Amino acid sequence: MPERRIRQLGDPVLREVSAPVADFREAKSIVTDLRATLHAFRRAHGFGRGMSAIQIGRPKRIIYLEFDGTPYVLINPRYERRSRKKFRLWDDCFSFPDLLVRVERSVSVRVKYQDCSGESRVLEGTGPLSELLQHEIDHLDGILAVDRAIDRFSLSTREEYVRRLKSAGNL
Repeated sequence: MPERRIRQLGDPVLREVSAPVADFREAKSIVTDLRATLHAFRRAHGFGRGMSAIQIGRPKRIIYLEFDGTPYVLINPRYERRSRKKFRLWDDCFSFPDLLVRVERSVSVRVKYQDCSGESRVLEGTGPLSELLQHEIDHLDGILAVDRAIDRFSLSTREEYVRRLKSAGNL
């Protein structure tokens, strides 16, 4: 279960479009690395719910999530539906952990994917799960949260974000 180096903003591999998975044995190995890397990141930074294979330099359409205590492995995910209704949030990313980006995401999504055995599955998410799925699927398409910034005021360092929340009494 080796932890892998997380590719950082500016690394051109993050802009690659990930290839579909055909070899599910290879996928299982990548998932093992994603899980180990996610756990190491959490220990170091205190946050993190999921990541895409491209973030560890593997341009395959694989996402690993741990959401509300449940692990999810999504191979070859694709949207079946995205709601028209949107919400805004400050997004963060393992590939730029000290930067937050204000983005707009669909309130709900329906994603079709394959599990580690190649079986078709569907996952529906609303709110935070919807946002997380959209963030990770963007990674598979070479899109980063910074590309989705609402406007030029929609970037903040984590330190400044926390300082402003504290001064506003929200922490």
